[in-house]
Amino acid sequence: MSMKELRLMKGNEAFAEAAIRAGADGYFGYPITPQSEVMEYLMAEKPHERTGMIVLQAESEVAAINMVYGGASCGKRVMTSSSSPGMSLKQEGISYIAGAELPCVILNAVRGGPGLGTIQPSQSDYFQSTKGGGHGDYRLIVLAPSSVQEMADFAPLAFDLAFKYRNPVLILSDGAIGQMMEKVELQEQRPRFTEEEIRKNTPWATMGKTPDRERNIITSLNLDSHVQEEHNIHLQAKYREIEKNETRWETIQCDDAEYILVAYGTSARLSQKAVDIARAKGIKLGLLRPITLFPFPTQPIAELANRVKGILSVEMSAGQMVEDVRLAVGDKVKVAHFGRMGGIIPSPPEIVEALESKLIGG
Repeated sequence: MSMKELRLMKGNEAFAEAAIRAGADGYFGYPITPQSEVMEYLMAEKPHERTGMIVLQAESEVAAINMVYGGASCGKRVMTSSSSPGMSLKQEGISYIAGAELPCVILNAVRGGPGLGTIQPSQSDYFQSTKGGGHGDYRLIVLAPSSVQEMADFAPLAFDLAFKYRNPVLILSDGAIGQMMEKVELQEQRPRFTEEEIRKNTPWATMGKTPDRERNIITSLNLDSHVQEEHNIHLQAKYREIEKNETRWETIQCDDAEYILVAYGTSARLSQKAVDIARAKGIKLGLLRPITLFPFPTQPIAELANRVKGILSVEMSAGQMVEDVRLAVGDKVKVAHFGRMGGIIPSPPEIVEALESKLIGG
């Protein structure tokens, strides 16, 4: 298992295997469709026998995220996964983790809502994921995979970013990407952190008092409002640094485009086909795919707005990311939204029809 390997896997399974190979120390979760394969795969694979990684089903989503809080406090590479209603239950713990500046990885395989909704895929958790979700002024780094390969690739990337910035990283997937099967190239096994490496590389971790260091106390509680404001100012500066260094996106056929689709995840896969259909009809259409949703690719969208006639935000929601697209564009060109809700996946011809009715003929 120590070399690159090609397999046919579900997205959820690829993420789980990639997390083992990323040197994860622990997974704490609770089953919910359509992400249960993450925990099922980890349980079946028995990574404690391969790497010593702990896999535990908690008694609830609330318990799971607080176990992550504890593990992250010790400088360990820890993770959880859930789907939309379960993510709602985790929000308080996520806010605590962000406030305490701890690294962890969280996967959300989004399903249709609100409420219990449906188990089919959706993108209606965008606001929750990118605008906080829990209480207080905090942000998550949000990665949006659009393939099984990215489900695998983003596991080690998420851990790297989480530890670089001492911040939770959310991988915003959905039921389609989690359940679909594709070829995936798996990376070589990384070693888990040793206790010596944790002491050296995570001086903030709670490892008890030793001859060479004082004990650390990690908390998100500070009752002195002036000190708490300074902490908030520090957090906001960190988020600006993340925006400066970690914004990721992909452009497809944008060089000569007169119209642009902006879409992430499953919607981006469908939009790529929509670009081909539109170009066959003589419409010069391109696609900008945000890979990070926070930080959002505001600048490249703003630059495209200087030379196109219109932009269509394609989402499996009532219209959430479109707000960030409009903030990027301002009043340069018309920005429209096309979306399906409740677990419906739009078809590429539907996207082209929406483009024609809302922008070209609208």
